[in-house]
Amino acid sequence: MKLKKAIVMASVMLTLILFVRLNGPLNDYMMLLKYGDRAAFVPTLYAFSGTNSALMDTIQLEAEKKRIAPVDARVDRVWKAIPGYNGLEIDVDKTYRLMENAPESEPIRFVYKEVEPKISLDDLGRVPIYKGNPNKPMVALMINVAWGNEYIPSMLNTLRKENVKATFFFDGSWLKKNTDVAKQIQAEGHEISNHAYTHPKMSQLDRRSAYNQIAKTEALLKSTLNVTNKWFAPPSGDFNQMTVDVAAEQGLKTVLWTLDTVDWMHPPAYSIIRKVRTRVEPGSLILMHPTDSSSAALQGMITAIKQKGLMLGTVSETLSSKRTSLVEARP
Repeated sequence: MKLKKAIVMASVMLTLILFVRLNGPLNDYMMLLKYGDRAAFVPTLYAFSGTNSALMDTIQLEAEKKRIAPVDARVDRVWKAIPGYNGLEIDVDKTYRLMENAPESEPIRFVYKEVEPKISLDDLGRVPIYKGNPNKPMVALMINVAWGNEYIPSMLNTLRKENVKATFFFDGSWLKKNTDVAKQIQAEGHEISNHAYTHPKMSQLDRRSAYNQIAKTEALLKSTLNVTNKWFAPPSGDFNQMTVDVAAEQGLKTVLWTLDTVDWMHPPAYSIIRKVRTRVEPGSLILMHPTDSSSAALQGMITAIKQKGLMLGTVSETLSSKRTSLVEARP
């Protein structure tokens, strides 16, 4: 009798061991039968007893329908380096955990997550940049500063009023003479970057001189403003591959512009505003300086950009692969 009982107990234990060992593969097999290729998207929550299958099915199906694939960075024949743009998809596990105890009548609040592209801007190598990704509805104001202090206060006032952050590229010799003004610009939350030291034509310099033009301003940005910079804007847009190379050796990417206000020729404000309204598009980098023309046009430029449904960010924000907005549900 005792032997029979022991045999039964051993059989039960063996069955339990086999069940535990096979449960993972069996669960995977059942998910494959139920979902086919979609099984890869089914989270491990299915393995837990008590999962609300109907809720999970609904979330999973919506995740497949709403997924936006990421866009890889690439080198364009005309525009050179184009940044990538993150994809967007529903975070199935977090959405399920958020909604599992909610009443059935409550609409599902989806939690989203970004998916980075396989190829990033850094993967493209030493290539100049003229614009952001056309899928990203954001533009940036690039303000190169080597002169024109008298118009900086009015431009800062407009930017502050419109809650817009721009990227100011400082000429090193200007920065050395105008540290207080530079600190004021920085205090307003604007991005600070490198515009060489004496506003030279970079393509006409030898390698050492080109390197030093960037390095000297970079050192000044660090010592006076404690800036960790990532961008270099060649004065007058003049550069060659050596320029791009020596900037890259210092950890900087060479950035130019998509749209030029040509404000140094002092056009009337309405012509700048009209140009921006007509030509601005997602990813545009708009070049300007602290001149009378740009100071007068700035408010109208910002209004025109916003009216086209575009956000304004810094150069770093515009060239980032991050999405302009991420929908998130919070418990």
